[in-house]
Amino acid sequence: MTKFSGFSILKHAFTGHKNWTAQWPESQPKDEYDVVIVGAGGHGLGAAYYLAKEHGITNVAVVDKGWIGGGNTGRNTTIIRSNYLYDESARLFDHAVDLWQGLSQELNYNVMYSNRGVLMLAHTVHDIQSFKRHIHANRLNGVDNQWLTTEECKAFCPPLNTSPTARYPVLGGALQKRAGTARHDAVAWGYARAAASRGVDIIQNCAVTTIRRNSNGSVAGVETEKGFIKAKKVVVSAAGHTSGIMQTAGINLPLESYPLQAFVSEPIKPIFPCVVMSNAVHAYISQSDKGELVIGSGTDQYTSYSQRGGLPLIEHTVAAISEVFPTFNRMRMLRKWGGIVDVTPDRSAIVSKTPVQGLYVNCGWGTGGFKATPGAAHTLAWTVAKDEPHPINAPFSMERFRTGRLIDEAAAAAVAH
Repeated sequence: MTKFSGFSILKHAFTGHKNWTAQWPESQPKDEYDVVIVGAGGHGLGAAYYLAKEHGITNVAVVDKGWIGGGNTGRNTTIIRSNYLYDESARLFDHAVDLWQGLSQELNYNVMYSNRGVLMLAHTVHDIQSFKRHIHANRLNGVDNQWLTTEECKAFCPPLNTSPTARYPVLGGALQKRAGTARHDAVAWGYARAAASRGVDIIQNCAVTTIRRNSNGSVAGVETEKGFIKAKKVVVSAAGHTSGIMQTAGINLPLESYPLQAFVSEPIKPIFPCVVMSNAVHAYISQSDKGELVIGSGTDQYTSYSQRGGLPLIEHTVAAISEVFPTFNRMRMLRKWGGIVDVTPDRSAIVSKTPVQGLYVNCGWGTGGFKATPGAAHTLAWTVAKDEPHPINAPFSMERFRTGRLIDEAAAAAVAH
């Protein structure tokens, strides 16, 4: 086994900050792991936790090129909802929402989940028809969703501009009260600490370069910048980097990567009680516990691995929010950021075994990754432990792109997020 040098490994403890390494001595990884998970975001760390807790598999390493929660997990806008149209999506995301409800108690770590509700605005007759279709489909799947009139939208979210002369008049909205927000990076920290306490090793600042295979084609382990880690099973869950890593194992994925931008305003006193999303202007807004208005939009129109994105899209988003919420026109932007989202042809995730024995992949979440975190992690752990799909993630296999049984949620959803 190639000796490692100069990397950091977390074992049985965690502080929740990228500069924690001085508090623990460096150590060497084990000679072999039952499972190596590439990507220390919410999905990867969550899968490690559920492998240990529910399946008794504790000989697990989570490896990341950066620090815990330093990728897309820490670069989202915290929205959680399950009001998707298609049965497959509704089941998966509602499973996640169910787990979100008690996640702080489960992990003994405050992920700051808030059931403040997500209100999706209707601005046209088509919007009304589409949302009411969503509501009926959701109720058939046991997912809460309800229609609000214009007056009820205003009562639920007072800053909303409901003037009939507005450029985008509010004709009503669909409200999922059980939806809400959570603290993005706290989710990663909570899963990391809980997984580490059960014996999982978390290796930071150690980029995986290649998935090595045995002579019979099965997984042998992963090559990293610091050396080789032997493993019986390998899981790739690294948004923005999955395609390149999987290609080293001979797997080509139908993914494209796009920048996804968001920003926050200067902090103000509590004024915004919920999450509001608008498809017509393609913008969404909520208020963080620190008082910042959290604002974001859709993906950029070009493929890129940039974590900055383009200025025109942010300008469009600012204009849209100012039109729907004129009271915020004089607010100043505090900071802006971008993430990298992988999207599939049908804009739905892949949570699946691969043709390579012992290799699994979790990717293609697009803008839905954060809200799915506990559900994706839970079903991924099942798939890895049992070497078979969980009933909830079974439709999200790679095979659907060969058979054509797609889950085209992008064409059905009211808004991407």
